[in-house]
Amino acid sequence: MDEITRDRLNEQLQQLWQRERRTVVFVTHSIAEAVYLSSRIVVMSPRPGRIVKVIRLALPDERHLGLRDSTDFMAVAHEVREALAEGHA
Repeated sequence: MDEITRDRLNEQLQQLWQRERRTVVFVTHSIAEAVYLSSRIVVMSPRPGRIVKVIRLALPDERHLGLRDSTDFMAVAHEVREALAEGHA
């Protein structure tokens, strides 16, 4: 899917979650998508799949796409990337 469509779907999912407050388990290979949509990220290793790290986000519940340019967002994305690298080692 293209980035514009992905952004729209992410915004809609975020709005739906704000309204309904239901638990959602979302699997993605996109670090930015994981950080944008999550309150907690479970980083897994490749085969055999095992949990490398659980990251609890301190970002605000109400999010907008501009959040992706913030230093807090980038710090979490960096932490996820490091955990992925650790899982591949």
